[in-house]
Amino acid sequence: MVKVVKFGGSSLADAEHFKQVASIIKADPARKYVVPSAPGKRSKEDTKVTDMLYHCYEMITARENIDEYYDQIKARYNQIIAELGMSFDISGELEYVKSAMQHSSGRDYAASRGEYLNGLILAKYLGYDFIDAENVIFFKDNGTFDEEKTNVALTEELKKHEHAVIPGFYGVMPNGTIKTFSRGGSDITGSIVARAANADLYENWTDVSGFMMADPRIIDDPCSIKTITYRELRELSYMGATVLHEDAIFPVRYAKIPINIRNTNRPEDEGTMIVSDTNDYDTQRIITGVAGKKGFTVITIEKDMMNSEIGFGRKVLEVLEDNEISFEHLPSGIDNMSIVVSTTEFEPHKDKVITSINRMVRPDSIVVENGLALIATVGRAMIKAKGTAARVFNSISGADVNIRMIDQGSSEISIIVGVEEHDFDKALRAIYGEFVK
Repeated sequence: MVKVVKFGGSSLADAEHFKQVASIIKADPARKYVVPSAPGKRSKEDTKVTDMLYHCYEMITARENIDEYYDQIKARYNQIIAELGMSFDISGELEYVKSAMQHSSGRDYAASRGEYLNGLILAKYLGYDFIDAENVIFFKDNGTFDEEKTNVALTEELKKHEHAVIPGFYGVMPNGTIKTFSRGGSDITGSIVARAANADLYENWTDVSGFMMADPRIIDDPCSIKTITYRELRELSYMGATVLHEDAIFPVRYAKIPINIRNTNRPEDEGTMIVSDTNDYDTQRIITGVAGKKGFTVITIEKDMMNSEIGFGRKVLEVLEDNEISFEHLPSGIDNMSIVVSTTEFEPHKDKVITSINRMVRPDSIVVENGLALIATVGRAMIKAKGTAARVFNSISGADVNIRMIDQGSSEISIIVGVEEHDFDKALRAIYGEFVK
């Protein structure tokens, strides 16, 4: 059995966490390949090393001296090494990184060095081989991830190593410059390594014991999710759940490798299993989770006999495309069409979009309303349970909240409702309370 394990920044913030990580890895011989993040915060007042490196880059760009500030980064790594009792001198690496940043190596290079340096230390501490991500993870000229080239190269490289540490977050462009993943970088790297290793399991270790059924900032002590499918994860991640970014699941989803979200500080907890498919579900709760986010605008277009006008929808969506605006949802009726878009994307182009829609389709009216929040109730069991939609709607109504929009796909894996932003928390609590007694 082969497991790929990824540890987040909070799991590698200091020497004590390094020791905990090492004990977790050594406790299971199947944990052969390790993907580390840069050191995270040691306390609320602390600064992540990646943020410190970004700041160094900004100081250099502003032609400021970074000697004193960079010394704090050096001290951070040297403290970890000293407290681990290691005889490991990385002063040369630290000076090289500093020099490279000062000689216009780029913002991505600066940001990636947190993972690189942490990877060197962790590999030495574990006694594992070190594989530099820039030698095995590739991007294309346009900046997009080169999945197939990476998979071939990384698969061949991993065959040479019984155990290895591969730093997360970055790879290399065709011209040799360092490129970082835009979001969820180390999570993505872990997923890429799991696919290349043909792993039986990808363990993603963080500071929470898996997914919660709802945002703990809104719901007090929400229940944990034992098992979730990739599709459900994508729905919840898109709607604001942040334990694992949706982009991180695609390499392992392609290979049908399960993911286990675990808590470094509570390794005895089973965490959440993310799987391709399962018939298992909680018959009492029905839903897997509920999540949502604010910041949407609804464009409502009305025109008599709209349904008979061929190409009406295409023309409207072309206007959005021309202004590089993606739509989130598209609920419609016989004589009306509503388009839900991100307010931040829409506002800079609002006047141009309205003018263009009027010119293209000559509607009877266009109404633009801001301040919409979307809430998704997600669950693979909903298709098998009668009255789930009614329970969602009744719970919201019972909380004295007006539903502005309803959108449910034919797959019935999720029901999405739109409410006023000021009713967001109230509606989410109502839905959660309806299904989790």
